[in-house]
Amino acid sequence: MENDPALYIGLMSGTSLDGVDAALVALAPDAPPRLLATHADPMPETLRGQLLALCHADSVSFAELAAAEHAFCHLQARAVTALLGHYGIAADAVTAVGSHGQTVEHAPDGHGGGPPYTLQLDNPSLLAELTGCRVVADFRRRDLAAGGQAAPLAPAFHRALFHDSGEERMVLNLGGFANITWLPQDGGAPLGFDTGPANVLLDAWCQRHGHGRFDEDGAWAASGSVDPTLLERLLAEPFFHQPPPRSTGRELFHPGWLESHLSGGESPADVQATLAELTAASVAQGIGQLLGSRPLTLIIGGGGAHNADLCRRLAAHLPRATLRSADDWGWPADWIEAGAFAWLAYRRLNRLPGNLPSVTGAAGERVLGGVYAP
Repeated sequence: MENDPALYIGLMSGTSLDGVDAALVALAPDAPPRLLATHADPMPETLRGQLLALCHADSVSFAELAAAEHAFCHLQARAVTALLGHYGIAADAVTAVGSHGQTVEHAPDGHGGGPPYTLQLDNPSLLAELTGCRVVADFRRRDLAAGGQAAPLAPAFHRALFHDSGEERMVLNLGGFANITWLPQDGGAPLGFDTGPANVLLDAWCQRHGHGRFDEDGAWAASGSVDPTLLERLLAEPFFHQPPPRSTGRELFHPGWLESHLSGGESPADVQATLAELTAASVAQGIGQLLGSRPLTLIIGGGGAHNADLCRRLAAHLPRATLRSADDWGWPADWIEAGAFAWLAYRRLNRLPGNLPSVTGAAGERVLGGVYAP
């Protein structure tokens, strides 16, 4: 039937580089998206190292790019195949796979006087070949071509999931980086932008000091004390004071950026606490830019939603906000981003815009992505 839901798979590998998420989503006109099944494939250490090297390299060879892209595409294909196999779904039952790709550099304002660009490693042709599924990919560059930041793209999906005319809501994604989406209760255009680093620096500092891949529950940060002088230096970064639209990535916020602000001799636990406070303070600052001190419901998604210390810090900075997990709406906090790219693939195949000019600053609404047949 024409209005029966269609099956889409969204693929996402974020800036944390911890793996590929595959989300199976049912989508139909005039119906909310429904998350049916999920699968996560962890990032192999060799590939993670390759991708990190690309993110921070001054120069790379085409062979290095091709090798990383090839390995990443095979990881994506394994995630799709495992998801379908576990639930007994044939590839031809999936309308399309929406592939975000792996961002290795994002410079929407250009670099050194050059043109704007954003680079996601991806090979949708190979992904279609390996999975037998139609693939929709390269979502960001159409918005960029229209003068936008090409990020964040999830806010349009946030509106489809979470808008409510009864209250002011804001969605906070705490992935490698933090971004916010304001969903005005009067139905006005959503607004949103990247507020700064979330897990990217916390994870890197944790790994550097032998505390694992990430600071589980924020326990290490909670054991330290915020260094107010360091926090002030970090918050002086001009990015935090730019008006939206704005977006960022590892090009700016990376371990070298942090180290350039250290005076030496700081307690590692205190630095971790200060990084957690940096995330909370910059998120609160961004929310204040949009809503001032008005009451709101803050819906939290991404890996940082599980960080109790970080959530406590957010609550302290936002006393008039009610913090809730995306899980409360039946959509697990870890699966919003992957779900968004299933939804964006649906929008592309139905010739519907996927960006929000009020968020990205693009000249207008645009249909995003290219289509690759199996």
